[in-house]
Amino acid sequence: MKTDNEVQLMLRARTKGKTLEQAAARAGMSVPTARKYLRAAALPSELKTPRDYRTRPNPFLADWSWVELQLQRDPALQAKTLFTILTERYPERYTPGQLRSFQRHVATWRALHGPDHDVIFEQIHQPGQCGQSDFTHMDELAVTIAGAPFPHLLFHFVLTYSNIEAVSLCFTESFETLAEGLEFCLWQVGSVPENHRTDNLSAAVQAIEPDGQRRWTERYLALMTHYGMTPSTNTAGEAHENGDVEQAHHRFKEAVDQALRARGSRDFADRPSYIAWLQELARKRNQTRQLRWTTELDSLRPLPTTPLHPCRELPVTVTRFSTIRVLHNTYSVPSRLIGVTLTVRVRAETLELYVGSTLTLTLPRLHGRFGAHIDYRHLIWSLVRKPGAFAQYRFRDELFPTTAFRLAYDTLVAQQPSRADKEYVRVLHLAAATSEVDVAAALALLAENGTTPTFEAVRELVRSVEPPAVPQLSRPQFDFGVYDALLKTRCAGD
Repeated sequence: MKTDNEVQLMLRARTKGKTLEQAAARAGMSVPTARKYLRAAALPSELKTPRDYRTRPNPFLADWSWVELQLQRDPALQAKTLFTILTERYPERYTPGQLRSFQRHVATWRALHGPDHDVIFEQIHQPGQCGQSDFTHMDELAVTIAGAPFPHLLFHFVLTYSNIEAVSLCFTESFETLAEGLEFCLWQVGSVPENHRTDNLSAAVQAIEPDGQRRWTERYLALMTHYGMTPSTNTAGEAHENGDVEQAHHRFKEAVDQALRARGSRDFADRPSYIAWLQELARKRNQTRQLRWTTELDSLRPLPTTPLHPCRELPVTVTRFSTIRVLHNTYSVPSRLIGVTLTVRVRAETLELYVGSTLTLTLPRLHGRFGAHIDYRHLIWSLVRKPGAFAQYRFRDELFPTTAFRLAYDTLVAQQPSRADKEYVRVLHLAAATSEVDVAAALALLAENGTTPTFEAVRELVRSVEPPAVPQLSRPQFDFGVYDALLKTRCAGD
């Protein structure tokens, strides 16, 4: 049978004045065939009669009533699951090669007799009305920083009318991350929509009332008030209600993956270079949306005068262990702060410690619970006077800055068990007083030579490192005669 394209080619040749023989030859068919389609005035696909009979017996007929019963009982059952049961029960009747045929039979039954599906109603977006945001994991893209795995998330913001998007790199879904990410994206876009829709994040939604109304957290409501946006969320478990940003996640990560493939490497020198690369990718994607963006821009609201810089403030008293506990995690601070009540400003990735209104210290924020960030420089001056406390110190593992220090301590324990703690504490004190990098290099050199890394051995190597020479600077010579000549010329001209 000829195809529609062949018959159309023959018909076009006839309309151009070709004879029937010429038109048939042009389309690669015989004259009688060409005459048949001319008389029918229809294409082959239009002449085809749907087949309403089977060409062979249904191989699943004997057990199809059981299959229908299972599908009616639980529509979520997969065809593969049911077929596996059939092959186990009747191995002489069914073979693995029939799986695809069985799946087609089940798909046909579901289309004719299966349950109805929820209908997704396509929405008409109005300019300036809504922006959506959500977090998305980037781990599957296998990005590395200086060769090390870099697990992270993106905070993704999208204007639903123009699809203008902005992204912010983050690591958790805390309120601080949500607030900082939203502020960053809004200032990147340069305007504010009327409504902001997000998922049912605990950082934003305090509770869902029996009538379905959301009770927002005070901090999130304050953030929305500052930017003049009305908050909203999707129904719990209905991600399609936040569909614009969900689809934007997929498209953006697909674009990131393709750009990484074109780049030829998924490794970046440092975090800032990766962030800059992401921002440039988002900028290029937004360039293709300028037509709708121009329309939406007139409907968006202006940004407030200044960012809110939201954060959580907590009063914390430094314990006699020279530590503070913030959100279920422990941090060391300088011992001079023992007994002082600090104001801790909790941000997405840092903790800012204030004595009164003076910023005293900034620490990296830990996420999760029961973690510890202990800086040996905060404690070593007391520990060197009490080296016996090192062996049973609760956070002892935090006092090994690098692997070289850990290996050095293990070597001391093996070779000088009675003095290991004291020797290691003195080595750690040397690192705090001089240079951790130099001490680590000395420890590596001693390990390579098989020498016990005692304090004296490490100190001798550190002392032998010559400090870089200070360059001699010559006194510059200035010739002010040029300026005097300019002044004289100006005065003469007056």
